[in-house]
Amino acid sequence: MPAISAIIRVMESAARKAGGRLRRDFGEVEHLQVSQKGPADFVSKADQRAERILYDELSKARPGWGFLLEEGGEIPADPGKPRFVIDPLDGTSNFLHGIPHFAISIAVQEPTLDGKGWGEISASLIYQPVTDESYWAEKSRGAWLHDRRLRVSGRRSLNEALIATGIPFLGHGDMAEWTRIFGAIAPEVAGIRRFGAASLDMAWVAAGKFDGFWESGLKPWDVAAGILLVREAGGFVTDYRGGAQPMERQQVIAGNDSLHSRLHKLLVGALR
Repeated sequence: MPAISAIIRVMESAARKAGGRLRRDFGEVEHLQVSQKGPADFVSKADQRAERILYDELSKARPGWGFLLEEGGEIPADPGKPRFVIDPLDGTSNFLHGIPHFAISIAVQEPTLDGKGWGEISASLIYQPVTDESYWAEKSRGAWLHDRRLRVSGRRSLNEALIATGIPFLGHGDMAEWTRIFGAIAPEVAGIRRFGAASLDMAWVAAGKFDGFWESGLKPWDVAAGILLVREAGGFVTDYRGGAQPMERQQVIAGNDSLHSRLHKLLVGALR
């Protein structure tokens, strides 16, 4: 195991502090006050508190860095400095319904060379407060669960593969598109799962629990950390066209080289 870098320690410390509060709130889930911000899209006080803790801890540790926050929006970085891309509570619906499957997702995104945009993800951490699991990765240093190296699944056959996805719901996603893709993939694989937290889906692809993943309509904070985890675990992550910028297109296909290729062909065929 490589020495854990300062930035991963900073991210994990912040995630654990926010995660401790989420665990306490989860234990009182029936008492949470919830505000509605859109159709079937609820934000709890727990979500807002977790984001504030993460912002406070990370901005204190890395002054001048920017932020892209699910709730708080974009906070510009000082010139030449990276930004944190944060989902303080991925799996909000699970959380609010008392289902213990949710995570904190933090990624570090580097500025482009011209300083006019944002480029690659250089570090990421996905923390599951209920299980106290920290999935983390750094560019060119591998993907890890605590001190255990992660590798994507070695399965090569679709008929043995367990694939994760997200399903469109009220006000979110293209149900007709998803139905066509599902109709093409489902008959070819051993199973499809929808657990409701894209960051954990991708962490589990990196860990070899899921063999592949697809979903569209995802925001940068949903997938930024997971993209690096899968790639550093030896996997492939692309958009539906096979391009290398899934965050920009809000489309993700992930898996090992063999299964990614097969899933991509099925998906492209379904959308013709």
